[in-house]
Amino acid sequence: MAISKIIRARRSIFPPQYIDQPISKVLIEEVLENANHAPTHKRTEPWRFKIVQGDAKDRLGVFLSDTYTDITPDDKFSPFKYEKIKKNCTSAHTIIAICMQRDPKASIPEWEEVAATAMAVQNMWLTCTANQIGCYWSSPVLINDMDQFFDFEEGESCLGFFYMGHYEHTEMIPIKRNSITDKVVWMDS
Repeated sequence: MAISKIIRARRSIFPPQYIDQPISKVLIEEVLENANHAPTHKRTEPWRFKIVQGDAKDRLGVFLSDTYTDITPDDKFSPFKYEKIKKNCTSAHTIIAICMQRDPKASIPEWEEVAATAMAVQNMWLTCTANQIGCYWSSPVLINDMDQFFDFEEGESCLGFFYMGHYEHTEMIPIKRNSITDKVVWMDS
């Protein structure tokens, strides 16, 4: 698949759309290896990933839904959202916690390491698209509490979850984008 076609075919495919079909370890490793080739200023390579599968997905779902209950005021609590959090974890074949390891020397601004990690995730997303794997990056407020679930290194934090699963392929509705001409200024003199 040509790169322009893959980029334009990229979509968020959400956990409720996933079907019960495993993703091979070889493909997950390819997704991670492609993430590892993202641009990185001063070669800090800040991206870190925690792969959650099997029973660990259930534990993560319980942790996230319980944390949602703990941090949500009673008047804002949604039983639907509580159940959706758990179901997202059980519906996905694989969940990858997207983490960032801050350079201990702070040799570059933090935003550059966040950007590098986001580029790594884009590589993951495009690899999934090319292999017809559904995926979705979620970054709920609950990521601020992930140090209670994962063992983080000093300076490491969670930026979200990358849900992955096979899905029934149907005709995709083209994404409408505003014209690039409205977003570009050419300066040639």
